[in-house]
Amino acid sequence: MANPGNVVGGHKANLNNPNTSEEAKQHSKEVLEGELGDVQTGSDNMEGKNPNNVAGGLKATLKNPNVSDEAKESAQERLDEMGQS
Repeated sequence: MANPGNVVGGHKANLNNPNTSEEAKQHSKEVLEGELGDVQTGSDNMEGKNPNNVAGGLKATLKNPNVSDEAKESAQERLDEMGQS
């Protein structure tokens, strides 16, 4: 089976595509609501990710002057949850 994250992404894109038929949108909606079961699609899903790389990316976010204060606060909160500082 294909990567569930990619499948979910494709169905979400289909729902927002103005060139897609209503039948296709209905099918995507049904798949997202039920057939895929409990698929995690958020950035909080750390399965298969190297925690040190994630922490490094979050620390880089804190130092980046082009990142909003809100994003920096979120990155700091995630670092705190991971036990990093």
